[in-house]
Amino acid sequence: MTLAGHDVALVRAGNPGPFTLTGTNTWIVGRSPCWIVDPGPALDEHVAAVAAEVERRGGAGGIALTHGHADHAEAVPLLRAALRGAPVALAAAAADADERLAGGSRFGPLLAVATPGHTADHLAFVAGAVAFTGDAVLGEGSVFVVGQLGEYLDALRALRDRGLDLLCPGHGPVVEDPAAKLDEYVAHRLDRELRLLEVLDDGARSVDDLLDRAWSDALPALRPAAAATLGAHLEKLAAEGRLPEGVERPSLPEGLRAP
Repeated sequence: MTLAGHDVALVRAGNPGPFTLTGTNTWIVGRSPCWIVDPGPALDEHVAAVAAEVERRGGAGGIALTHGHADHAEAVPLLRAALRGAPVALAAAAADADERLAGGSRFGPLLAVATPGHTADHLAFVAGAVAFTGDAVLGEGSVFVVGQLGEYLDALRALRDRGLDLLCPGHGPVVEDPAAKLDEYVAHRLDRELRLLEVLDDGARSVDDLLDRAWSDALPALRPAAAATLGAHLEKLAAEGRLPEGVERPSLPEGLRAP
């Protein structure tokens, strides 16, 4: 799939699931050289498809990671090998990247924008009027947030202020109305906060009770993610002096921790 007018190609990995939706989106930006955002999982067919698109676009200038979760980053060594040993720089917030990025860093045509929340070091990348949002914003549904909820909401508002044409998410379809999607994401988190405050005011204190009542719409498979997000909301309320005494805090499930 190629996005007309933006010189961006999408290669979707064959790893569908509750967290990955229809699969991880790998984005390839520009040409001669092109730039790869999130190579995806270590699936041979996916890596071959990404490498073929890179070759059609005149080779790669670099690989950028929004964050280090395996469904976005696992294919890095396989892709580097598939590109015939070309010296392709890896850019991310992680210390072991060839180029360590933070908000405001530039990597080829990509401007890194700090979007903490899903992971502490999560980045989005902006190229022109297009933002590659990783797991900060998905094409459908919401994301789980493990901390820094206030900073995450500020980052969403800042992305909205950029007047973007498209959001290219880590999972799900392209977002053609970025302002509406970003407003939806902020409103969803604030609505969840109101629901949480209501059940706290009603005396709920245990993690299970809070989830049962404030996240009653969460599917069973997504309950661990809901628990992680509950923790982020409680952290925000505590920082603002709005958390009652005696509230149980959830522990972050192993599979949802950043590497």
